[in-house]
Amino acid sequence: MKKDINSLVRSCIAALTPYSTARDEYKGELGIFLDANESPYENGYNRYPDPHQKALKAQIAAIKGVAAENIFIGNGSDEAIDLVFRVFCEPRVDNVVAIAPSYGMYKVAAAINDVEIREVQLGEEFSLSVEAILAATDENTKVVFLCSPNNPTGNSFPREDMLRLADEFEGMVVVDEAYIDFAEAASLKSEIAQRPNVIVLQTMSKAWAMAGLRVGLALADKRVVELMSQVKYPYNINVATMSIVSGLLAKGIDTEVVEIKAQRAVLAEALKGMKMVQRVYPSDANFVLARFDDADAVYDFLIADGIIVRNRNRVKGCEGCLRLTVGLPEENEKLIKSLKRYEESTIR
Repeated sequence: MKKDINSLVRSCIAALTPYSTARDEYKGELGIFLDANESPYENGYNRYPDPHQKALKAQIAAIKGVAAENIFIGNGSDEAIDLVFRVFCEPRVDNVVAIAPSYGMYKVAAAINDVEIREVQLGEEFSLSVEAILAATDENTKVVFLCSPNNPTGNSFPREDMLRLADEFEGMVVVDEAYIDFAEAASLKSEIAQRPNVIVLQTMSKAWAMAGLRVGLALADKRVVELMSQVKYPYNINVATMSIVSGLLAKGIDTEVVEIKAQRAVLAEALKGMKMVQRVYPSDANFVLARFDDADAVYDFLIADGIIVRNRNRVKGCEGCLRLTVGLPEENEKLIKSLKRYEESTIR
């Protein structure tokens, strides 16, 4: 049974009259622009960008196999995460549930929006417990956040578990698929037609190599996209970004993704051969999580050697772990050699 999205929306958002421009309101053929107090002198950037990003959405729709009306484009996935709180969560009343360890912005966005966040620790081998998540919810729980493949653990969750959660939970289920292009599992984007309470987040930052452009996607029911679009600031994606993204989308990512996955395997095998590494966790992402005998000491050694990795030692559930992003082959080789030098220095 399809769930009623409108019943979950904050009353002030449901009643909101969104900002609109004269170009939205005018139904005829656009001609001379004298409505927005822009400079009339053309330089490629003198006009405001399309607040609806129609051309870019059409291009992304063709690539993702999702209708343009089901796509929200944000200033990174972080904007979409923040908008989920602003659309669905009443401050100091509602709450959300998130898995832990996971992406830190869910907790930050909750704090910014003054919404309680309840974290459910992942189980053995970073497994997902639908029962534990449902048990953490109550009548004021509006959203559950999942990240699959998960950051920083690197594992994907079973599709049937995520769908079961979407079917049994009465609120919104946000599935963050920032690393889905590196996974064998298929995206949940095909489920949004039958499950309007599912929001799938994707990004141009990882596989598409556009982190510096800050473009994230929310693939969702048309009504959800409408709500997020009404609440966002009108011109959240600028003209230059849309133009550059459009050009980069045409190049595709197949070659780079294949190489990153191959290098991920090389890095994982090298780590498994080191005595100081207790465990290398399976990864469906563009990074490898590994547990070391002394993560802090290894981290400091790498920093001194000019190599920056992510120290997750102080994150509950990731004690002793470093997260190592897969780089270019020569970068990975340098990382492996540096780790071997450290290990040799501790044996002597």
